[in-house]
Amino acid sequence: MSKRHRSRRLALQALCCIDVQGEKSLDLVQEFIDDSDDPLETRLTARDFLQGVLAERDLCDRLLKRHAKHWNLDRLALVDRNILRLAVYELRSGKVPKKVVINEALVLAQEFSTAESPRFVNGVLDAIARELETAEPPPPGEPAGHETK
Repeated sequence: MSKRHRSRRLALQALCCIDVQGEKSLDLVQEFIDDSDDPLETRLTARDFLQGVLAERDLCDRLLKRHAKHWNLDRLALVDRNILRLAVYELRSGKVPKKVVINEALVLAQEFSTAESPRFVNGVLDAIARELETAEPPPPGEPAGHETK
């Protein structure tokens, strides 16, 4: 398992915990990541993922609501919702090719969710990736993948 995949797994677990327990658990989930037996680079990347998703959660959720047709975000499975948030954050960052981001999300869905989840996750992320590709470039100083109106 690659270091980045392990980082995504740690971040996903932390995001699920925060989703259940709220922001009050942030210190505990960061401690969970820090106490992992993984190499320092893996733990730091997991913390970066966690902090990035939390910072952009509202924007990620707006994109998800728009593309998860016929699904209320609150009614999505906890794991699926957080796999999608993590992947949308990565798609928006533009640091990793979209195919890699989507494939990693599918692997997480296969590992942690139901048999139907990978297909659902793929469809939602593909639609979001297409929207982000056609979005106008952000103004100087704003993050890549800035949401268009």
